[in-house]
Amino acid sequence: MTTLAEEVALAYGSPAVMIDLGVVERNVARAQAACDAAGLGNRPHIKTHKSPVLARLQREAGALGLTCQTLGEAEVMHAAGLDGILISYNLLGPDKRGRLARLLRETDLTVSADHPAVVAGYAEAAGAAGRPLDVVVECDTGRGRAGVATPAEAVALARTIAESPSLRFAGLLLYPPDGAVAQAQTFLDTVRAGLGEAGLEARIVSTGGTPNLRHLGALRGATEHRAGTAVFNDRMMMACGAATLADCALDVVATVVSRAAPGRGILDAGSKTLTADPGGGLDGYGLIREFPRARIAKFAEEHGFLDLSGCPESPEVGAVVRVVPNHVCVVVNMADRLVATRDGRIVGEIPVAARGMSR
Repeated sequence: MTTLAEEVALAYGSPAVMIDLGVVERNVARAQAACDAAGLGNRPHIKTHKSPVLARLQREAGALGLTCQTLGEAEVMHAAGLDGILISYNLLGPDKRGRLARLLRETDLTVSADHPAVVAGYAEAAGAAGRPLDVVVECDTGRGRAGVATPAEAVALARTIAESPSLRFAGLLLYPPDGAVAQAQTFLDTVRAGLGEAGLEARIVSTGGTPNLRHLGALRGATEHRAGTAVFNDRMMMACGAATLADCALDVVATVVSRAAPGRGILDAGSKTLTADPGGGLDGYGLIREFPRARIAKFAEEHGFLDLSGCPESPEVGAVVRVVPNHVCVVVNMADRLVATRDGRIVGEIPVAARGMSR
């Protein structure tokens, strides 16, 4: 009997990226329910799926809007008729100012900033659009990535935004380390007190991260949450306890193309398909559902090097397998389309419309 993975490989070639729509819908409903239970708005991050089809599914499930990481993603979502867009990344340079102005003429937007130079560019874009632009201040509450480093800087930047005639201070953007609620709470409380002294209010307090879905409601004053990976899940989410294997909706369908020696083999999915993301120190570069004790030990561009020494049974040449990737977001960005399945059958394909929209 032919397996679903074999049918996908036959119809679309190998490697291919396959999703189970039933699991996707369950994941979408779970994230929405978690936000609803905590009294928070749900603004899912589309950088994971990059698909207007799946973004619309999230909106129809109750999401208040969408989060995009890039202006290009926002342009794709708007062109598909989706709104309520928050861009959670500094936008800099004349090209982005011009594109932002064009997009703002057509739809309401919220953008984030962590530096006065970014705010100055937003003011120029909003002036060119002839419409006000909402801006949230990104805050670093311990992750050490983007964001202002101190509450005083957050308040000062909020004042700069509020003083611009073409901008509106909308609130705060946070991405706390997983479960680090106390540190984020201290930062947030201090910022809100400073905003109050300045006569300002954070209408939006947006938190993020799929692992933090487990902690919704713990951060007092949050108003919405941005989770991306939750729509599909992956090995990283399994490792941190945010998902189980049954919650993983996306597999890379791959074929064993070589067994040159006992104990090793080659998949036709290499770094150009599964990507070389180690997933925060995971063992190997993906979980093979049919052979969970096999290791994808290393990559070349088109080769996945299999270590089969720990397998009681090993796949033969020609075996078609399903691989749960370490980091699903980067895998999706390598694919033109997602093969959609339901109840063990192929039901169509979903274009990855915002693939490569990294600017």
